[in-house]
This record gives sequence, structure tokens and C-alpha cells, in this order.
Amino acid sequence: MQNTFKVSCIQNNAGENIRQNIDNITQLLIEAHSEGADLICLPEYFCYVDNDDNRMLAHSYYEEEHPALPHFYKLAEQLNVWLHLGSLPIKIDDNKVNNRSYLINNQGTVEARYNKIHLFDVNLSEGESYLESATVEAGDKPVLASTPWGRLGMSICYDLRFAYLYRQLAQSGANFLAIPAAFTKTTGMAHWHTLVRARAIETGCYVFAPCQCGTHPGKRTTYGHSLIVDPWGTVLVDAGEKPGYIIADVDVQQVLLARQKIPALKHDRQI
Repeated sequence: MQNTFKVSCIQNNAGENIRQNIDNITQLLIEAHSEGADLICLPEYFCYVDNDDNRMLAHSYYEEEHPALPHFYKLAEQLNVWLHLGSLPIKIDDNKVNNRSYLINNQGTVEARYNKIHLFDVNLSEGESYLESATVEAGDKPVLASTPWGRLGMSICYDLRFAYLYRQLAQSGANFLAIPAAFTKTTGMAHWHTLVRARAIETGCYVFAPCQCGTHPGKRTTYGHSLIVDPWGTVLVDAGEKPGYIIADVDVQQVLLARQKIPALKHDRQI
């Protein structure tokens, strides 16, 4: 196992045109790779995000038909890079999708898939509410994926609020946590940095948290501020509010050191 590598998080603003979104992501990805990124992580719904359920369904595909997947399979192989595709809406039938992440290895094949477990059904105010379960079928199992550097625990956006998921991933061997998001601006301003840092501190894991930014179809607004956080809870890089990418060095030994200093994973008790 390799002990060090470079990770990058892409931050984009997905608009109405899926092909244009893919092209924009690809350009950022190539730039991140040119700076030495070995693992590149994309946000939730990086191809298209919308408050309107019908439009979201209209921009969804069955896995074997989704235009983004063969494109990124090929790109991963060409660049010899690992890609974490934050999430895509993958059709189950005409009325439901899974909100699904993909981990693609540097040979262009899928190492792991994860379907979002916790669905965002909230009413933030009279003018801002979300009912993800209307069109999304929840996943039912955590996913831990192997990489050349260690094990990656997979999650998506609203999962961030459920600490027990990350505890289970860490207890099962996760060194890193992926938390791709399209976090709302309202909740992001209040909770994003605190929750992402907390998940790192609680588990002694690195956290890779790419997030969308700006205003999207249906006047949905996302927070941005993609983060890379070390196992001590230190924010290594913050992407701010505009499209772009961030990159940081990862040292797997820091996971061991953080857990030696605070051996909380060894102190878990069943109560």
C-alpha cells in the first residue's frame, strides 16, 4: 500500500445542459491531474441538479445508458487516475432513481457503487423545502472500497448528519471518507464546516468533501466550500464559492497518528 498521494476535489455549478456540465468538469479534472492528483473527487449530482422533480427525472438515465459513465471510464484510463464520481441519478424505473456514487480505478473500471442511504426530506422555511424521497429510493448498506492508499468510506451529502454511518465505516477499516454534496446554501452556511470537521475528528479519517456551488435550475442554490480535512480535523484546503478545484497531499500515517493520540475507536462501548 502506498502511504502518500495527492487528492483533488472538483467544485462545479451544474447548469441545464448535461453535456456542457461534463465538459466543464472534464477541463477542471484535467487541470487537477496536471498538478499531480492521483484521486479526483466530484460533487453530488455533478451532471445536473434541479429543485423540480420532473426535470430531475427527465435528466436521469439507467446505468448502462448514462452519457457520463463511459466518458469518465475512458478519462480515468487515459489519465491513469482514480475518480470518485460524487453522484448521478440512476433510474430504477420511470418514477424512481438511486442517488449513486461510483469509484472508478485507473484502468477505467468500477471499483464500487454506493446508493445514498439518508434522503433529504426537510422544510427549512415556507419558501425552501426538499422531498428527495419523492423520486429517490434510499440505499440500504454502507460501502467501503479499496484503493492503492487505503480504504475509502463512501457517502453522499445528507448522510453527513448521521455520525453512526461514519463510525461504522471507520470501525470497518476506512482511512478516508468521501462526502460529495450539493449542500444548500442555507444549511451550508450554518453547518457544513462544523459537520465535515466533526466527521474527521470522530473517526480519525481524512475527509474529501467536494460540493457544488452557485445557483442551479429551479433556483436551487448550493454552498460550495469544497473541503479536504485531515484526521485531526484541520481544514487543509477550502474551495470558496466559485467553480474550480482544490488539491492536497495525503499521508496515510496521519490516520494512525491521530488515532494513537485519541484512541476513541478502541473505546467504543455497546450501551
